[in-house]
Amino acid sequence: MKYKMYDEMMEQPDSLRKTFESELSKMDDVSQLVENVEKVYLIGCGSSISTCYSVRDALRMSTTMDIEVFSGYEFYYNKTLKKDENSIAIFTSQSGETADTLSSLRRANEFGIHTVSISNEPDSSMIKEAKTPIITQCERETAILGTKTYVTQIACLYQILFSASDYEFKDQLLAQLKEIPDIIEKLLETTENDNKLLAEKFKDEEIFYCLGSGPNFGFSFKLAMTMFMEGALKHACPLYSCEFRHGLIERIEKDVPALFFDSNFESDEITRKAIDFSNNIGAKIIIYKLEDYADVDNLLSPLIFVIPLEWFIYYLAHFNNEDPGATRHIGKVRY
Repeated sequence: MKYKMYDEMMEQPDSLRKTFESELSKMDDVSQLVENVEKVYLIGCGSSISTCYSVRDALRMSTTMDIEVFSGYEFYYNKTLKKDENSIAIFTSQSGETADTLSSLRRANEFGIHTVSISNEPDSSMIKEAKTPIITQCERETAILGTKTYVTQIACLYQILFSASDYEFKDQLLAQLKEIPDIIEKLLETTENDNKLLAEKFKDEEIFYCLGSGPNFGFSFKLAMTMFMEGALKHACPLYSCEFRHGLIERIEKDVPALFFDSNFESDEITRKAIDFSNNIGAKIIIYKLEDYADVDNLLSPLIFVIPLEWFIYYLAHFNNEDPGATRHIGKVRY
C-alpha cells in the first residue's frame, strides 16, 4: 500500500529544482542584506525550527556569523530586541500560519527588523506580511511529518546564509547544494530496501534515541519530534551526541535502540565514543554515516540523511498499521 507520504517524498527533487528556479534571485537579495547586519535571527516551530538548528550549527562550526535560533513565542517575548536594530529575522513555516511564528514576525515588523518568511503557502499571512517572502515550490503538502517542505526550506536557508558567510569553502558547498536534487533522486531509489528491512526489524520498539553533532542535531530533533513521534507514533528523544555522557549514559541499556549520525565532524570523535559505550552494554545501535550516501561537504549532512530516514519512518509506521502522514490531534489543536 502507498500512503500520501510516498508521493510527497518522490516530489522532493522537483520541489527543490522549482524552488531554486523561482526564488533564487530573492534569496540572493536576502544574502546581500545578511552581509550588512550584525545579527541574524532564525525562528520556527516543529520541522521548521529543526532546519534553523541545523543551519545555525553548520554556520557556527564554519563561520563568524552571529546567529540565534528561537521558537515562535520565545522570540515574541525576547526582551533583548531593540527598535531599529541592525538585524534580520528569517521566519520558517510550512503553512505560513503557525500562530506563534506569525506573532513573532509581526513583532519583528513593529521593531523595524527586516523580516523574511520562507513558507510553502503563497496566500498565507507570513508570505503577505514579511518584507521579503520566499515561497517554496512544493504545491500542497498533506503528510504531517514534512518531506518536500523540509528539504526546500533547509536548502533555502543554506543558500541564503552561506552565500553571505565567510566560510572558506562556501563556493564548493553552494555548488553541491545545486546538485542535491539529483542526489536525493538517486537516494530515493537506493535506500528504500535497506531501510524497509531495518524498519521491520525495529517495528516493535517503543522508544528511540536520536543523536548527532553539529547540524546533525537539528536533524535528530526533526527525526525524533516530527518523524518518530508524529509519523510513526513512537516515543523518541533527540540529543546532541556530545551530551551523551549526561543523562542518557545512565538510561541507555541493553536492547534499547539508539540512532547515531556520523559525518566525520571533529565533534564526531565524541559521537564515536558514545557509540562504543552503547555497543559495549548491548544497546541496539543504528549508525548512519554520510560517506555511505554522498560525497558532499559534511555541513550538508541533513539534506542527505533525511532520505534514508524517511524510508525508515515510512515503513516503521506501515509495519505498525499506521499511515505515516496521518494525525490524531495536531490538526484539531490550535494555540
